Amino acid sequence: MSALAGAFEQRLGSLSLPLAVVLPGGRRIGRADAAVTLRLNDLAAFGHLVTGQIGKVGQDYVEGRMEFDGGVRELMALAAELMPEDPTRGPDAPAPLAWLRHLREIAQSRSRHQIETDARQIQFHYDVSDDFYGLWLDPKRIYSCAYFSRAGMTITEAQEAKLEHTCTKLMLKPGERFLDIGAGWGGLLLWAAEHYGVQAQGITLSRNQHAYVNRLIEARGLGGRVRMDLIDYRQLAESEPFDKIASIGMFEHVGRAQMPAYFAKIQRLLKPGGLLLNHGITAGGTKNNELGSGLSDFMERYIFPGGELLHVSHVLEATGTAGLEAVDVESLRPHYAKTLWAWSDALESQLAAARSLTSDTVVRAYRLYLAGSAMSFERAWISLYQILSARKSGDIETGPMRGAQSAYPFNRGYMYAQR
Repeated sequence: MSALAGAFEQRLGSLSLPLAVVLPGGRRIGRADAAVTLRLNDLAAFGHLVTGQIGKVGQDYVEGRMEFDGGVRELMALAAELMPEDPTRGPDAPAPLAWLRHLREIAQSRSRHQIETDARQIQFHYDVSDDFYGLWLDPKRIYSCAYFSRAGMTITEAQEAKLEHTCTKLMLKPGERFLDIGAGWGGLLLWAAEHYGVQAQGITLSRNQHAYVNRLIEARGLGGRVRMDLIDYRQLAESEPFDKIASIGMFEHVGRAQMPAYFAKIQRLLKPGGLLLNHGITAGGTKNNELGSGLSDFMERYIFPGGELLHVSHVLEATGTAGLEAVDVESLRPHYAKTLWAWSDALESQLAAARSLTSDTVVRAYRLYLAGSAMSFERAWISLYQILSARKSGDIETGPMRGAQSAYPFNRGYMYAQR
């Protein structure tokens, strides 16, 4: 143990920020002026730290086997340096073994994303406590990447800019039927109805969100134009297709095996010529289904059970196979890093209030989740794309220019003309 501690202390000298570690017996290694001090209550936690199993180090903190002094930004910068390799690197294996692994992963994904299972997984995350989320989200409780369209924007302003950016891309018009898949606490749903005059329907698997949004609909007198249903996307009737559909921060929960069926379902829910905006997190690497160093295991255990990420190239393959033409693709990756740091700062400023609303375990997990996700977006380990797709009408005379076959004008000017 002494030799291992001495070797690790030498490694601490190469880090960009000073780190100190207090071992279970009380021995302190590292700098006296440390920006971050880790206090270990268990020798296993030291083993996780030395080997760079950062996900397990995070689990040690959540479960009380480790404490830390210092800021979460500094903690995450050090965590990134302690990882043994790029967490987006996919496993190396001969082609036959890689194919067998792929088949096994698809089978596992399929079993994890049945309707009943997805409902439990969504409720695990989103039904923690509405008031807890309200502590660190903006007043509309928009729980997805904001859009910092100009310098100096607050998170509230940037979330409203994201709503406008989304509605503008979709070219929403009064009277159109609009579907929001995974509508959260209703930010986009209500914005689209109140600012663009659409007939809006939202769906969710979260009981808390369903009840919350229906209270807002009643309070704002929108009962004739807006509805929020507690239903799985697979159960939506296809008899009355929608003009426009949005899926914001939802398809991460769908699962790799279900992705072709997901977009095929959306294609059937969309009118010929209609538009879909899919806004979601994607993998940073082309071959990794999860982040290494235990990061994805941490997320699965404490934050998003059943969450699976695809590289944007695989998402585009799935939309194209479903008969949806990608007409505009935009990366908002740094925007999500800034969004997450805003959420992290808000939570850090109200830790006592957060602990009064939910368990200490949840607060610990979310401290690491928000800051760790911000770091991951900054380093391009994960990304975020808005993909605007169209269901082609089959008539080359449909649309604003010959051959468009949809509402999309094949010119980005309309997205920015009124800003």
